Amino acid sequence: MSSRYYITTPIYYVTDAPHIGHLYTTVAADIMSHYQKMMGKEVWFLTGTDEHGQKIQKKAKETGETPQQLADRVVQRYLEAWKVYGIEYNDFIRTTEERHKKVVQAYIKKLMNSGDIYLSSYEGLYCIPCEAYCTETQATDGKCPDCQRPVENLREESYFFKMSKYVEPLIKHIEQNPSFIIPESRKNEVLGFLKGEVRDISISRTTIDWGIPMPADPKATKSHCVYVWFDALTNYISALGPMDNDEKFRKFWPEAIHVVGKDILRFHAVYWPTFLMALGLPLPKQIVAHGWLTDSNRKISKSLGNAIDPIALSKEVGIDGMRFFLFREFVFGLDGEYTKEIMYQRINADLANDFGNCINRVTNMIPKYMGNDAIEVTKLLSESSELKTLASEVVPQAHKEMEHFGYQKSLESIWKLISGVNKYVENNAPWTLAKSTDPKDKQKLEEVLLHCHESLRIASLFLVPFIPTSAKRAIAYLGTESDLKVAAPLATQLLWGKGPTSVKVTKSAPLFPRLEIPKA
Repeated sequence: MSSRYYITTPIYYVTDAPHIGHLYTTVAADIMSHYQKMMGKEVWFLTGTDEHGQKIQKKAKETGETPQQLADRVVQRYLEAWKVYGIEYNDFIRTTEERHKKVVQAYIKKLMNSGDIYLSSYEGLYCIPCEAYCTETQATDGKCPDCQRPVENLREESYFFKMSKYVEPLIKHIEQNPSFIIPESRKNEVLGFLKGEVRDISISRTTIDWGIPMPADPKATKSHCVYVWFDALTNYISALGPMDNDEKFRKFWPEAIHVVGKDILRFHAVYWPTFLMALGLPLPKQIVAHGWLTDSNRKISKSLGNAIDPIALSKEVGIDGMRFFLFREFVFGLDGEYTKEIMYQRINADLANDFGNCINRVTNMIPKYMGNDAIEVTKLLSESSELKTLASEVVPQAHKEMEHFGYQKSLESIWKLISGVNKYVENNAPWTLAKSTDPKDKQKLEEVLLHCHESLRIASLFLVPFIPTSAKRAIAYLGTESDLKVAAPLATQLLWGKGPTSVKVTKSAPLFPRLEIPKA
């Protein structure tokens, strides 16, 4: 198993500000980046923006800016949003950067020389917003199958990529590597497409000039720009500096995990791998396709006019509240229906009532019944209890789910432990044991409180990737900050009794005040 991990988000179009769909993908990658670091891996996390193409050229004309001015302005909205949400990426790539352009042009030239890119002409139905051609069968009632807006007939000279040449090798790769595309339903969808009629694809445009120029070619009658998908997809490699002998390319590219929405799966699971095969480069290790957040069963997106501002939401329910809700409520590979009512209920029930209340109870009872001095915990934690048994069951299950982006089930396992603490407190009634003069009851009291404490230490540490600010506050209240500073993988600290040998607990303020659901 590799000690390195490379995770990417799609690069986002700079036609408008980020919305909740962008947040969903980016936080998903951020959570996994945090988690893999906890597992002791060397992680590289890439995100960025897609700044070329017809949509951006058109939008800039509408706003009275140059395309570059538009890109420079909107990219700041992404940088600000990711800062607000605590996204800890290693690199932010922009397709207007020279480091990206030179890689795209070098790869295009290589494929032209090999004959895998050739000059011809194209006529077909074209969707300007999606920057994609579609067949008459796909364009029901003259509308794009993806965004449902009108398509237009377009004929132009174009460079084509011989995608059909690499279909059989790609099918073989997918079938020999079952986890190359997850979830299973998306893998089957891609195989279904590949086993149909796959044509060579157009990879240039003559109708726009906002893009990376194709290499000079005396056979071309017009000037061409590289089509958005060859340009955009190459970011995953161009950010690693392959032309500069950057060791990041050697270290991280073989470990690449692409996290994408299901609507761009084909581009990542068909176009991109065939480009790479033609270039003689290794394929990414895995493509993870998540579902959509929906509103009344419609995708939430800018193009459909129902986008939701993540910054505004963070002011309503908190950064950690949003991060938690998105991955506790929805199964990552499936669509999930978003409503404010569901969001408020989930945050109140799980964070305020369960986790927050549990931290508050335990960190208040320990100083009250055991004093304010540091407490040696090793001996008492060696005793058996229902919580110790429960932790040994749920933590391995939570890890197992994280291996394949099973965020919801992973959190479900951790919540069994948190719920177990609440139940254990009620069943053992520390307030009653504290009144007893029997020395056995005093030992039982300390054992109950410290087993609750240890369970919450483990749960809080596991939650750091999901709700970093709140989980670290909980860890501080529990007096186990040293867990976060150990040199060894934090996975070791997630085992029972492997935290600090002594703790000094601080009475906590409420971690998650209850939210009042706004009236319509």
